[in-house]
Amino acid sequence: MKGNSHDKVTVRHLARNAYLYIRQSTLHQVANHAESTRRQYDLRLRAVALGWSSEQIIVVDSDQGQSGSTADRIGFQKLVSEVGMGHAGLVMGLEVSRLARNSADWHRLLEICALSDTLILDEDGIYEPAHFNDRLLLGLKGTMSEAELHMMRARLHGGLLNKARRGELNIPVPIGFVYDEQYRTILDPDIQVQEAIRLIFSTFRRVGSALGTAKSFRKEKILVPSRRPVRGPHSKVSVIWKDLDVSMVLRTLQNPRYAGIYCYGKTRQHRNAEGGYVCQKREVQDWHAWIPDAHEGYISQEEYEENLRRLAENAQAIGAGRRSPPREGPALLQGLVLCGRCGRRMRVSYHTRLKGEIVPSYVCARKEESSCQTIHGKAIDEAVGELLVELMTPMTVEVSLSVQQELEQRFEQAEQMRKKQVDRARYEADLDRQRFLRVDPNNRLVAASLEADWNEKLKLLAVAEEEFERRRAEDRKSLDAEQKSKIRTLVSDFSRLWNDPQTPARERKRMARLLIEDATLRREGHEITAHVRFKGGATRTLILAAPLTAAERFKTDPEIIQEMDRLLDCHTEKEIADVFNERGLCPSRGQSFTPAIVSILRIGYKLKSRSRRLRDRGLLKGSELANKLRVGRGTIKRWGRRGLLQVHYCSDKLCFYEDPCLAPATPEEVRDRLRTAYNQPRTQ
Repeated sequence: MKGNSHDKVTVRHLARNAYLYIRQSTLHQVANHAESTRRQYDLRLRAVALGWSSEQIIVVDSDQGQSGSTADRIGFQKLVSEVGMGHAGLVMGLEVSRLARNSADWHRLLEICALSDTLILDEDGIYEPAHFNDRLLLGLKGTMSEAELHMMRARLHGGLLNKARRGELNIPVPIGFVYDEQYRTILDPDIQVQEAIRLIFSTFRRVGSALGTAKSFRKEKILVPSRRPVRGPHSKVSVIWKDLDVSMVLRTLQNPRYAGIYCYGKTRQHRNAEGGYVCQKREVQDWHAWIPDAHEGYISQEEYEENLRRLAENAQAIGAGRRSPPREGPALLQGLVLCGRCGRRMRVSYHTRLKGEIVPSYVCARKEESSCQTIHGKAIDEAVGELLVELMTPMTVEVSLSVQQELEQRFEQAEQMRKKQVDRARYEADLDRQRFLRVDPNNRLVAASLEADWNEKLKLLAVAEEEFERRRAEDRKSLDAEQKSKIRTLVSDFSRLWNDPQTPARERKRMARLLIEDATLRREGHEITAHVRFKGGATRTLILAAPLTAAERFKTDPEIIQEMDRLLDCHTEKEIADVFNERGLCPSRGQSFTPAIVSILRIGYKLKSRSRRLRDRGLLKGSELANKLRVGRGTIKRWGRRGLLQVHYCSDKLCFYEDPCLAPATPEEVRDRLRTAYNQPRTQ
C-alpha cells in the first residue's frame, strides 16, 4: 500500500457513498455462523472512522447463501453498476473472497474501480486500484481466494471419489431398493414392489422391446411402484402406484443397480456460455466406480448386459446392426435378413393386395443411392417356414409343453400382481377405518373428514376387487380346458401349430429366432437364393423361383390376341367382346370381355384399330363422300340406310362408306343414279 490509509481518502471519495458487501456461501452458514456476519456488519464503523456518515453507507446483503464463484449474483451486479456510474467512493468487504471467488469478476471490479477512482477496503487495510502496487496486491489476493476455493473443492471431491471407489458412498437407490440401519443396500421389504420389478424384467425377456413391455402392463391393468430415490434408512418417501410407461422401462433396464452393481460417476457437469450447468453422460469405461456383486440384485450381470444389447439393437433405425424385436406384421424374417449384394440389413415393406391380403417385401436399406434389390417375401417366408417345420419335428414335444407352461406362468404372475393391488387397497381402507373409529364422536368436523376418506378408500377397494375378478375370469376363459387339450394335441404335429391361423405372427417370429441367426437373400433374374444361417453355425441354402410380376401374372393368352387381330378386320370392339363371351373365353383377371377391355388390350398390344384398317382399304367418312358427290351428309346417311351404299361400322356412331365412284363413271353420274334409285318406290 502507498502511504497511510487515511491519506488515500480524499474529498472526492467522501462526496460519494460507501458500499458494504456482505455474503455467506450457504444458508447453513447464514443461520449458524452469526459471528462472521457480525464482523462484516462492523465494517460500517471503519467507514465512519474514515469520514463517511451513516446515511452514506449502503449495505448490499442480497447475495446471502450464494457462492462467490457464481456470476448471477444480483447484489454483486448492482454493486458493479453503482461503481461504474461513479456513485461509489468506497467498496468494503471483510475479505476479498466475499466479493468474488473467480478471477473474471474480481479483475473486472478492480478495473472499474480504477477508472472511477473508487477505493477498496478489507479487514487488512484500504487500497487504491488506480495505483499499480495496490492493484497488484489485490490481484494476488483474488487469485489466492480462487485457488483456495479450488483446493477445498478438490479435497472434498477427492474424498468423495475415494469413498465411492470402495462402494461406501451412500448415493440414492432406485425403486426396489432401500437402506437398512447399517446403510447397506437391500431389496425393498415390500413383496409387491419386488414382484413388480421382477415382472418388468421377465416381460422384457418375453416381449423383447421396452414399448411392448409397457403395452403388456397396460393391457393387463398392472400398476408399478414409483418414488423419488432414497438416500438413507430414515428417508420417508411414499410409494406411488401408477401405469408403466416406456421411460420407466428404459430406466429400469439400463440401471446397473438392479444387477447388484454399485456404480458412481455416470455423468459429468460443466458450465456453458450462459453460466448454467450441462449434464453429459460418460462411457461405462470412464465411470469412477463399478463394483459387481456389491449387493443383492433382481437380475444377473449377464442378463443386464443382454438387455442393453437388445435395447441397442432396437434403437438402431437402419444399418448392419439392426435386429428389431418381433412385431405384429406377417414378415417371418423381419430384422434377420441381410442383402446378398451389399451386406446391409434389409427392412420390411408391406403392401396390400386387392383381396386385402398384406404381403411383405424385403428392401435393401441403403441410403447413399437407390436400393440394391427388393425381394417379394411371401414365397421366402413359406419356404423358411417349411424348413423350420422339417427341423423342429423332433423337438415338437418340448416346444408345445413350453408354450403351455409359459401361458400358465404369465397368467399366474399377472393374477398375483393384481391380488397384491387388492390387498394394498384393503389395507389402506382398514387403516382409514381405524382412524375413524379412534376419533372423538363429538368432534364432527374431524369425524366427517375421516369418514369421507374411509368411504373413498372403500370405493377404491371395490373397484380393485371388481377388476381382479373380471381379469381372472378372462384369463381362465382364455386358457380353459379345451384350449389346454388343443395345446397337448399339437405335441405330435408341429406343422399344425405353425400353420394354425390362430397362431399370431409375433409368436412365429419368436420361434424362428430361437433357431435362425440371419438369412442372406440375393436375386438374380428369375431366381432367388436364400442362405439361412442357424444358431451354432449350420447353414441351409434355398433356391426359389422369383414370383411373377403383375404384368406377367395377368398377361392375356397370345391366341386371344391373335384372334382379336383377325376379328378387327370385320367386327367392332363390341362385336368382338360378344364373340369371345359366346366362346367362353375370359381375360387374364377372370372377368368377362367388354368393349373397354377389348380396347385396352388392342392399345396395349399395339394392334391397328378398326378405323385405321378401314382407312387402309380406301373407305371414306360420310363427310368426305358427301363432298365428293356434292350432296349433304344427311343424304349420305339415308342412302346408306336404304342399302344403296356399302356401310362398315367402327362403333355405334362412327362408320365408313365404300367409294361408289368407280371408273369410268363420274361423281355426277353416280349421284344421279343414286338419286334415281332412292326415289323409286320400294317393292313390297
